[in-house]
Amino acid sequence: MSKILLKNANIVNENSIFESDVLLEGDFILRVDADISDPNAKVIDLNGDLLLPGVIDDQVHFREPGLTHKGTIATESRAAIAGGITTFMEQPNTNPQTTTIAKLEDKFAIAAKDSFANYSFLFGGTNDNLEELKRLDKNACSGVKLFLGSSTGNMLVDNEQVLEQIFSNTEMVISTHCEDEGTIRTNLESYKKMYGDNIPIEMHPIIRSAEACYLSSSKAIALAKKTGARLHVFHLSTGIETDLFTNEIPLEKKKITSEVCIHHLWFSDEDYAKKGTLIKWNPAVKTKNDRAKLWEALLDDRIDVVATDHAPHTMEEKDNPYTKAPSGGPLVQHALLAMLQKEQEGVITLEKIVEKMCHNPAKLFDIDRRGFVREGYFADLVQVHRGSKNEVKKDNIFYKCGWSPFEGVTFGSEIKRTFVNGLLAFENGSFHPEKNAKRLTFNR
Repeated sequence: MSKILLKNANIVNENSIFESDVLLEGDFILRVDADISDPNAKVIDLNGDLLLPGVIDDQVHFREPGLTHKGTIATESRAAIAGGITTFMEQPNTNPQTTTIAKLEDKFAIAAKDSFANYSFLFGGTNDNLEELKRLDKNACSGVKLFLGSSTGNMLVDNEQVLEQIFSNTEMVISTHCEDEGTIRTNLESYKKMYGDNIPIEMHPIIRSAEACYLSSSKAIALAKKTGARLHVFHLSTGIETDLFTNEIPLEKKKITSEVCIHHLWFSDEDYAKKGTLIKWNPAVKTKNDRAKLWEALLDDRIDVVATDHAPHTMEEKDNPYTKAPSGGPLVQHALLAMLQKEQEGVITLEKIVEKMCHNPAKLFDIDRRGFVREGYFADLVQVHRGSKNEVKKDNIFYKCGWSPFEGVTFGSEIKRTFVNGLLAFENGSFHPEKNAKRLTFNR
C-alpha cells in the first residue's frame, strides 16, 4: 500500500494551528506527529503551507442527469477539488428528478464512474412520494431535500399535510429551501405589470424578499419543533432569519441548524449594477445589512455551515431578461479561496473557516471519518499557499459553463494540492488522471 509523507505542514484542525508532519497510507491518515520519517514513503515538503481537512460542501447542483450542457458530475467535481472541496452532496432537482430510490441509485452509479470528489446525494421530497421516502434507508444518502419555494426545476412542496407527514416520517436530516411562494408570486406579478419581462435585476431581492424568506423559514422551524424532525435550513440570506437559530447548545445537540452560502457572505444588492444576472440566486443576494448580520450569526455559531449552492448555467442562459434568466451560479472552485480572503481581511479566523466548512458538515450529517485531520480518518486534505496573487480569469476556470462571478477578483491564497482518499488528485493546476472518490458512508 502506497505511503505519502507530508513534511512541514501548518495544520488547521479542531480549533488549533500547529506544525506537524502527516503520514498517509492508502486511503487513510496513518500518523499526525512532529518529525515523522518513513523510508518507504514518498516525501512532499509543504514548506510551512497550511494543511486543512478537505472541504465538505453540503449543497451543490452538478446538473446530471438531464442538464449536462450546464455541467456534469465529472466537470463540476473536478472544479471542486481544484477549489479544495473533496466531498459534495448534490441536490435532487435534475432531470429526471431524484425522487425515487431507483433514480437516486442511478446518480450514485454515475458518480462512482465519473466523480473526482467523494459524493452523496439528497433525496427529493414531493407532494406525492411519501411512501417512497418511507422506504429510504437512513444511511443510503446524505438526507432529504424539500423545496418550500420554487426554484430551478420546480419541485415545490406546498401541501401542508404532506409536509407534516414528511417531517414526521424520516430520521434523516431534512434540508429545506425556504421562500414563501405566495409572497414571491404576488411580488413578481406586481413588477411584471410595471416592467414586463424586463424587470430591473435590482428588484430581485424585493421580489424574493426578506419577508418571503422569514415566513417560510419560521414555518419550517415551527413544524420541526412540532414533529421533532431534524431540520437544516439551507442558504440563509437575511438578517432577520438569523434570530430563528440558537448558539446556546453545541451543534451535536441541535435539532435545528442552518447554513449560509458564499455568495450571501460576499455580495450585496449594491453589486447588481455591475454583475447583473450573474449574481441572480434564489434566495436573492440582499442588503449590506443582511450580509453583516449573516457574518455576525456565522461567527457566533447561530449559523453552523458554510456551503456554495453551486448551480451553473451557461452564459447564454444568464444573458436574458429578468424573468427568463435562471437563478444560480458556479462557486465550488473559489469558495474556500473567498473565505480565506476574508480571513486575510480579518473578518474570520482560519480555525472558524475549517469548523464551518469541514468539521460541522461532517458532524451535522454524521459522515463517517471525514472532515478532520485525524489518525484513522480518510486522507482528504488541502494544501493552501498564502501570499500569492491569484486572479480569477477565463483561462483558469474549470467549470463547464466557463465563467465565474469572481472573475477579476485577485485572491491572496491558492490551492496547491488536494488529496482525495490519499490520492494526490490536484497539484499546481493539474489533475491526476486517476480517480479515488468514494460514496459517503454515515454513522446513524
